[in-house]
Amino acid sequence: MVLRAWTDGWRRVLRAPGVALGVHAVTFLLALPLAALLRDQIAAQLGTSLSAGAVADSVSYDWWTEFTAQASGLGATFTPSVIGFASTLDALSRLLDARYPPPALMWLLAAYLALWTFISGGIIDRYARQRATRAHGFFSASGRLFFRLARLAAVAGLFYWALFRYLHPWLFLDLYRDVTRGLGAERTTLLWRALFYVLFGAALLIVNVVVDYARIRLVVEDRRSVFGAVLASLRFLRRHPLRVVGLYALNGVVFVLLLAVWALAAPGIPGPGAAMWAAFIAGQLYLLARLAIKLQFLASQTALFQSHLAHATYTAAPAPAWPESPAAEAIAR
Repeated sequence: MVLRAWTDGWRRVLRAPGVALGVHAVTFLLALPLAALLRDQIAAQLGTSLSAGAVADSVSYDWWTEFTAQASGLGATFTPSVIGFASTLDALSRLLDARYPPPALMWLLAAYLALWTFISGGIIDRYARQRATRAHGFFSASGRLFFRLARLAAVAGLFYWALFRYLHPWLFLDLYRDVTRGLGAERTTLLWRALFYVLFGAALLIVNVVVDYARIRLVVEDRRSVFGAVLASLRFLRRHPLRVVGLYALNGVVFVLLLAVWALAAPGIPGPGAAMWAAFIAGQLYLLARLAIKLQFLASQTALFQSHLAHATYTAAPAPAWPESPAAEAIAR
């Protein structure tokens, strides 16, 4: 059952390539204005100085350190951690250490979450129906489900806030201090910290799984109540814990393999010309692969849930249709 849902999820993702390409395009366009602002800050700092040519031809760490120290806002985020695999490690470190993103990126993160909340309804609806819904069907489902999914996102935000506000400090400040008091071996303290990372990460994953299946039940069953969807998600997890965990673990292994490949193949700081464009293309391919795996999580979880229904393409809401009106008929002619 788990392997069938996993392969069915990939089949749904691959049969709807426009979804993955569209999400990638939206992500790229959302980041483009910030890239332009950062470019302007760098150009303003370099001006017509003699170091401008050297920076354009190769990396100048002295200039980079000076720029980061003097920059504010978005420019302060331009650190060596944005290069290659270091960006992935930095994001993971920020998550597990409960460090907030730089203030300059908070607005981008909020905009991305709002946009993802909007399109996720259309994405799940498309994967659940397993057939093309076209643009009008996709955006009709996205608009119809947006406020329900927004309420679910708010509920999920409260759970995540509680974990970072109460569980994280208790584990890494209170409990960590108590269990490592008097320990002389640094190795033992590192093992305790690693254990707390695992426990905190497991708590985050539990919330993530509950919210994922609540989101799927909101869409597939056309539910109105967010709390009802969360309770239904918990019931589904209670009835099929091994299948849910097995599917999530299988998808997680694929994601870890992608990270391993990127760690080995991620380009460093490229030079000008062809090397720069090759590094850019490699980064976009990696981003596209990450988005495909993110969509695979949704598609395979939807497949697993639908496999326990009357038939595998069940959706409670009727398929959106082009409005039958004189205006629409005139357009059709």
